[in-house]
Amino acid sequence: MPKAVRQKVGTTTASPTADQTARPATAVSKRDPTARLRAAILSGQFLPNQRLIEVKMVEFLGVQRAHVRMALARLEQEGLVQIELNRGARVRLVSEAEAIEIAEVRSSLETLAARVAAERITPTGKQELRTLVAGMREAARNKDLLRYSAINGSFHAAIRRISGHQTTSRILENLKSQIVRFQFRAIMLAGRATRSVGEHESIAEAICSGDPDAAGAAMRRHMDRVTEALRRAIAAHVHDPY
Repeated sequence: MPKAVRQKVGTTTASPTADQTARPATAVSKRDPTARLRAAILSGQFLPNQRLIEVKMVEFLGVQRAHVRMALARLEQEGLVQIELNRGARVRLVSEAEAIEIAEVRSSLETLAARVAAERITPTGKQELRTLVAGMREAARNKDLLRYSAINGSFHAAIRRISGHQTTSRILENLKSQIVRFQFRAIMLAGRATRSVGEHESIAEAICSGDPDAAGAAMRRHMDRVTEALRRAIAAHVHDPY
């Protein structure tokens, strides 16, 4: 389990996660309890296996119990929350074995998204992908892994958006949420960020050239290496730096 300090309800952790960095504060609507609770879970404000007591969630979110229950039900569908009969809700603990399985499933879906994106790429999309890769290169050079991981997430999100494949995007969003902390473990491996930049450059150029086969192959190679890096990080007991 990642090393983190348990926080009191309503407080924040000292350091942001990669997902927090990737999502501006304005992106989470103050009126959307589901989005706010999701962000709190992904940021580590609520830890794996921590109970989400309704009365405290009402206070934390500032909404009625019915809205809290709806938010918990939606997050259960996303795999972030586990609701147990007569025991209430808790943050779902994703095992290391399940994290590997999720990474393997993501590989196929990300490959599909890259292929479709290559077929639908526009000049604006090309500029966006190349700008993101440049940002990743700079972050890796500066050894800023939080920023690197955030831009990495934005890069894959841009591909999904460019592809316009709604079903793939929806499933990937849910899967990503479940293993965001595991993914950061992988990028912490020595030299992984630098190698990852080259993989993303290959993906971007294949998509920008409008070649679905090359884009799919480049994404498959990248995701296979991500999965392998995750296996190595788990075996080496690499944890979050917070």
